[in-house]
Amino acid sequence: MSVFNIHHITRYEYDRPVKESVNEIRIYPYACPGQEVLFHELNITDNPDIFSLTDYWGNKAGMFNLLSAHKELVIESKLIVRTPGQQESGHHSMAGFDTLNEEISNNLSLLELSRIEEAGLKEQINSLIMDLHHPGDSVAGFIGKCGEYIFKHFKYIKGITSIETTVAEILEHRSGVCQDFAHVMLEMLRTLQIPSRYVSGYICPNKNGMRGEGATHAWVEAWIPGSGWTGIDPTNNVWVTNNHIRLAVGRNFNDCSPIKGTFKGPARQSLSVYVSIGYEDGQTFEDITRVKLESQPGIQDDVEALETFAGQQQQ
Repeated sequence: MSVFNIHHITRYEYDRPVKESVNEIRIYPYACPGQEVLFHELNITDNPDIFSLTDYWGNKAGMFNLLSAHKELVIESKLIVRTPGQQESGHHSMAGFDTLNEEISNNLSLLELSRIEEAGLKEQINSLIMDLHHPGDSVAGFIGKCGEYIFKHFKYIKGITSIETTVAEILEHRSGVCQDFAHVMLEMLRTLQIPSRYVSGYICPNKNGMRGEGATHAWVEAWIPGSGWTGIDPTNNVWVTNNHIRLAVGRNFNDCSPIKGTFKGPARQSLSVYVSIGYEDGQTFEDITRVKLESQPGIQDDVEALETFAGQQQQ
């Protein structure tokens, strides 16, 4: 059993006062078995009232406004979460695609997550998975092959993609970060009508060392018949363990953006993001990112997207 102390600070600074900042946040831990929230505190500039709701995908979201003029917006999350003993990886139902089709045929929510998003890529994705999918494969076996393929054939390079980068572009240059790899894998799985969803959260450091540790991270959950939603991290070619802490799930990144909003004012903004993950023994891993934003005045993009745009933080 592990207890993680996660401290996440997002700081927007403006070169002149802005007003009427309207924001939406998804930085609450996702309610699910496998992670128990012991403490969670949010601190936001001027202590605005936060209207909480559960969105379509089951994520807890919050909305708040800062109406008065301000030159800084700070959103701080302090989270203590406990996970059970280390989860074993790779032990999943070996059910095949016929069983999968039976399970999802009358389940609208699963069918919705089994449709590809970039229809024009179907032929290209088909050629990509042609050597991975064979008659008689189990669903879990194919999912594992996809994660391994992305890990081996796509280069992990920060700073060359953004939230606007399409799957077609990622396939062309075969490189990116965790958000990009998750989107590619979603298209691969959905091409064979495997329900799958995007996951945002944190990956807590462990003795093996993984890409994206100590910062915000993204991976995929796929529906395995007999096992249900099962996480896999193509950035690291591992099935998700209890070192992965979930914040939100959805069809793609846009459903899981930790912070997004708008404001009024012709200001230039800059962003800094600090994340630390500590253990019960006092050991702490820290990561800080400073980004000069060139976004359109009046638009405060989501934090995770900006981090990815700059090749920072969401690793």
